[in-house]
Amino acid sequence: MHLFIVEGQHLETEFRHKFGPQHTYDFCPAAAADLTGRLAAADAAFDLRPWPELHYEQPRQPLFYDTTCQSLAQIFHNEKPPFGPVFGLCLLPTLLDRKYLEVSILREEHVADLTDTCQKLNTEYRLVTDRVGLVTPRVVCMIINEACYTLQEGTASVRDIDLGMKLGTNYPRGPFDWANAIGVSRVYETLEALYHDTHEERYKACPLLKAMHLRGESFAL
Repeated sequence: MHLFIVEGQHLETEFRHKFGPQHTYDFCPAAAADLTGRLAAADAAFDLRPWPELHYEQPRQPLFYDTTCQSLAQIFHNEKPPFGPVFGLCLLPTLLDRKYLEVSILREEHVADLTDTCQKLNTEYRLVTDRVGLVTPRVVCMIINEACYTLQEGTASVRDIDLGMKLGTNYPRGPFDWANAIGVSRVYETLEALYHDTHEERYKACPLLKAMHLRGESFAL
């Protein structure tokens, strides 16, 4: 398959490792002048922009949108439904290259298209509800947020919290290591979207995390 990825340069290694060398890849900046032509050549497309714009007016190849901070229902609210299949996907760094793709759908009739596409991509998938944050981003960002509150209170150091999480839960990374790998600002923006969607206190961003986002900082490990 030929895969067209908009604004996914920072995930190039994950894309290539996840789907393999049997596919070809076109990583395209959003400002490129020839988006339409490059899209037409693709067998599947991935749009990582905050508000994706790869909409069709005729049946076309599958489109995957990053629905970490907005659901498919939000993206297509008050818009003409697409004729082709569209899917939501978690495209935060470190969360793409896993055994299962975590995918949502806009319309039930496109489940068969999703199954066919994932078979061609040689990946297994799990279908999740079309909600902001899907499942894994919600859990990971909430853990990072709780760790930030612990650090802010002075209860433990970055090193102690990271080590405790890895040893106590067998997680592949500690919360601060994971926050740096995802990007502190991406974690903060995901939590903001989750809090706006749910108004649940567990997603309210810790002031420390917000301050680091505003300053463009990462955690000193």
